[in-house]
Amino acid sequence: MPHDLTPVIAASARWLLAAFPAPAGALSRALAEVQARQAASLAAALRYPTDFDVQLLHLLAPSGAHRLDWLNGYDPQPEDSAWRTWVDETVVSWAACLLADPALAAAAQRAVRETEHRGEAGELQRLTDPGDRDREAAVLLRHPDLLETVAALHRPELMELLSAEGAELS
Repeated sequence: MPHDLTPVIAASARWLLAAFPAPAGALSRALAEVQARQAASLAAALRYPTDFDVQLLHLLAPSGAHRLDWLNGYDPQPEDSAWRTWVDETVVSWAACLLADPALAAAAQRAVRETEHRGEAGELQRLTDPGDRDREAAVLLRHPDLLETVAALHRPELMELLSAEGAELS
């Protein structure tokens, strides 16, 4: 049985990038993708903190993108249906929270160190301490007002989890 979060991370990051696209240009798209993947990776590690949780995810499948699409007024094309089934609504919502607030992302990074995924998150500097170029490349992806509808879906659970983990929330 699979023990990794790669399908959920990839699909959730892809959904975020489709909903909040980067400005034109290959560098902007690449920088936005890195930030979306970092946020989705961190959110997924928090959402599924143990190998057992990941096994259950693969057994039961994630929630899919239906409600997120409906909230954003998106009508997916049939050729998009396969990857969209791996979108996890909670992961996307938590990733949106992390993208909108670098301090919250830093607190989440500290909390993930207490999970079985502590070594898998990798370097998250573009998420936790974005530079000007990172912010420009992900202007829609990091805009708190634009993200609010998605972020608000599961923000209380994220805040409760981070408080329970003892992460310093600023």
